[in-house]
Amino acid sequence: MATDLRVSLTDRCNLRCSYCMPAEGLDWLPTEETLTDDEVVRLVRIGVEHLGIREVRFTGGEPLLRRGLADIVARSKSLEPTPDVSLTTNALGLSRTAETLAKAGLDRVNVSLDTIRRDVFLQITRRDRLDDVVAGLAAAAAAGLTPVKVNAVLLRGVNDEHAPELLRWCLDHGYELRIIEQMPLDAQHGWSREAMVTAEEIFASLEREFTLTPDPEHRGSAPAEKFLVHGDGVPAGATVGVIASVTRPFCGDCDRVRLTADGQVRNCLFAREESDLRAALRGGADDAQIADRWRLAMMTKRPGHGIDDERFLQPTRPMSAIGG
Repeated sequence: MATDLRVSLTDRCNLRCSYCMPAEGLDWLPTEETLTDDEVVRLVRIGVEHLGIREVRFTGGEPLLRRGLADIVARSKSLEPTPDVSLTTNALGLSRTAETLAKAGLDRVNVSLDTIRRDVFLQITRRDRLDDVVAGLAAAAAAGLTPVKVNAVLLRGVNDEHAPELLRWCLDHGYELRIIEQMPLDAQHGWSREAMVTAEEIFASLEREFTLTPDPEHRGSAPAEKFLVHGDGVPAGATVGVIASVTRPFCGDCDRVRLTADGQVRNCLFAREESDLRAALRGGADDAQIADRWRLAMMTKRPGHGIDDERFLQPTRPMSAIGG
């Protein structure tokens, strides 16, 4: 069974990243279809108590838009055995909420940031909010939500040459950079393998300025391949990660399961099938019955995502509606 639960708290977002959604945004889920705070916490509790979940990551859309976030975090951290609880965010508003979330028990954050150039940030996100992200990162570090990780996607012809610059900036600020291959999860279905910046290209770009050596620490089920970074001014023990879901898949070691904002279990990020836990919750099912339904959903997990198969079909839901 999976031990790492990714929970989408909302499909809404206050950025419009070009690789995720169109400029005009998407039709958001109606409020009545979204899980309530109590329903979210109950499902997290069932996962922890009945299914062996040990790590919970809250995602979106943008989870900071969820008004009850701090309470959800606190109630999740009160469970036994206590799970590790983290957050993936675009960091807009994190400067105002980092301390509150830390006091609620949040362990750490991952922040999406694809460039430190203001004009390119505006081009990718369609919003002039780079300063807010930088402030959010600093607030997270100050609140002890560490290690603070930065997730970046490289886009060909946009920021594909910026990897060394972004890594240097992260090293200077004490953040851990993770560069992610663009995945076929955009709402527009415009992804193509030819346009994707591959892991090999990422390595080649970074090695123009740094020397990378494989991290001897066992990777386990972690999605990122970690490398020790060496070079002028690089602090000892500095690392960078590359998440190559497309060209170097790690499906055999995956221990993640996803819960969408409307209560659907997805056993793979690229799954086209879901299992409805919201209906069971609202239909009066007890914890054991919900856990059984959840287990059945995981039993149908395929051995791989099949992106290289010519019959591969992109999931109907985009990333913003699945949760990272």
